[in-house]
Amino acid sequence: MKLTVTVITYNEAEHIQHALESVAWADEIIVVDSGSTDGTVELARPLATRVIVREWPGYSDQKNFAADSASNEWVLSVDADERVTPELAAEIRQLLSSEPQARGYRIRRLSRYLGRWIHSTDWFPDYQLRLYDRRAGRWNGLAVHESFRLNDGAPARLGGELQHFAYRDISHHLQKIDTYTTLLARQAHEQGRRTNPLAMGMHPWFAFLRNFVLRRGFTDGTAGFVISVLNAYYVFLKLAKLWELQGTRPGRDAGRG
Repeated sequence: MKLTVTVITYNEAEHIQHALESVAWADEIIVVDSGSTDGTVELARPLATRVIVREWPGYSDQKNFAADSASNEWVLSVDADERVTPELAAEIRQLLSSEPQARGYRIRRLSRYLGRWIHSTDWFPDYQLRLYDRRAGRWNGLAVHESFRLNDGAPARLGGELQHFAYRDISHHLQKIDTYTTLLARQAHEQGRRTNPLAMGMHPWFAFLRNFVLRRGFTDGTAGFVISVLNAYYVFLKLAKLWELQGTRPGRDAGRG
């Protein structure tokens, strides 16, 4: 069976060449760019089968468009800051050499952060459904943390890994936290969810303990501690922004959730 790799991009000049080189073995590579200004498109054109420039409609819509643009039924969705390891590439090629038993496959992501590979916290193993028969489902439409959902049946798992290079440094990490928590707070508000100061005070502590203790962030040293603290901050900021959207003010609705 033939495979199409899809990549959605916006100002990914730092990563796009490495990402596309890691999937050069695929039968087709489609890049859908949303108006990059840093040369991403120019870097992608020699390495991709097609580069489509399209206005940004949101993560899920862009990934569904990329899948719909594929010439093949089986799709591997890769983010621009990810790389397919040779072991994973060989596993996928072997799998598609005959009829796959499942309609979708989850792949473990391994993130690089502060000079080391992270094997703990919420960041690992971080299974993502990325290899799928595009006829079997759709991306779920969430504003952030989108995922592919099968119409029926359960996905299987592959043994290989996607390498993830999400953040250049802590400052870049904080920028991404600000962006994602804004999207998540809006999403939660649209779903009718509410929060209060008690939740804002307690949930970040639970997040830190889950990451650093239960999910063994301490085994990754200082990097694991930083991730655990920033994951807790992520939770706090998401809830604080949700509270802000509720229109509450100190002394008026502070005690109600």
